[in-house]
Amino acid sequence: MADKGNWALAITVFTAGFLLVRADIITEAPVGQLFVYELHREVFQREFEPFHKVFGQVYNDPMVFKCNKERFPDLPRWLRFTQRDAYDNGFLYGTPLPRDQGRNIIEIFVINKRNYETFKERLVINVGPAVKQMPYQAEFFIELREIEKVLPAAVQAEIKLDIQNLWRTSRLEFVNITSALDRGGRVPLPLPGYFEGVYVKLGSDQPFSPCMLRLETAEHQRECASGGKISGDCSRCTNPINCITWCKSTLFDLSKPVPPAPLPTVGSGVLAWGGEFSPPESPPDRDFFPDYIVTVIVPLALVLILCLILSYIMCYKTTFNLYHHHTIQGDASELRRMAGGDRRTADRPRQCLQPLLMAEQAMAES
Repeated sequence: MADKGNWALAITVFTAGFLLVRADIITEAPVGQLFVYELHREVFQREFEPFHKVFGQVYNDPMVFKCNKERFPDLPRWLRFTQRDAYDNGFLYGTPLPRDQGRNIIEIFVINKRNYETFKERLVINVGPAVKQMPYQAEFFIELREIEKVLPAAVQAEIKLDIQNLWRTSRLEFVNITSALDRGGRVPLPLPGYFEGVYVKLGSDQPFSPCMLRLETAEHQRECASGGKISGDCSRCTNPINCITWCKSTLFDLSKPVPPAPLPTVGSGVLAWGGEFSPPESPPDRDFFPDYIVTVIVPLALVLILCLILSYIMCYKTTFNLYHHHTIQGDASELRRMAGGDRRTADRPRQCLQPLLMAEQAMAES
């Protein structure tokens, strides 16, 4: 019975592991070519209940995707993720390099913004060696596009068709797609008619067309620097928003071998004789007493003078306030005495009636 229980447990674990592996999404990404994986909202809509019609209405929930490498907080260095809005699809895109070969497990977390339910899925990206050799590469700038609008396969096919007519070959592959914001571009205004711009890079094993070779001429560079009309622009676009900016196009010819860097010159390992060491002479003596007077004595003298002035002002102000208070107190006592006694026996005010008394005495003498 124990053996049967162990066998049942092993079969259960094996079945669960098999189903888990089967649930992973496995894809390939060759080195040197653009990898794009689109996260469709309608696919993940089925994972949230209810996804059928409820009272005659089909749910169209806003969803936010969060992606990271398994057991890491971020994505691999060659992979990027973008999603413009919660009602738009998400995109994982990038171009792996030879050092990025291997197995990359990406965890995709889907958050339903209507009921805040979550769903997790795993994407396995096997980065393999380069499938196609593309020694001739060209980069073009599309001014009226945004990165999310260029990553869908249908838009890439439109752009590739225009470049095929320019290159005069159908053997083209996308090498990279980069937003102009990642190249130091300015964030566009949130108004219609403003776009961030996109750089698209394509490669081929066929040489550049004569029209494309005009990009490397000195005349073309002068025309672009002057900002005038470009005479050598031979690009054509079936869709106006896919038109490339001719002055921002660049060619990369990787078919020519790059000369290696010059090796350093190996010496004998013994330093050449430079003569006897002559230490510098001591600096001349300097009198620091004037500096001491300027930095210490003068500020102290100014502080002392200010303190004396402040002390004089405070003492004079205090004496004046005391005298004023004493005068007010004497006048108040005199008024109380006059109000409490008989007017005929009370003393006349000495201060207020002094001018009147002097006038009466003068009249009596006369």
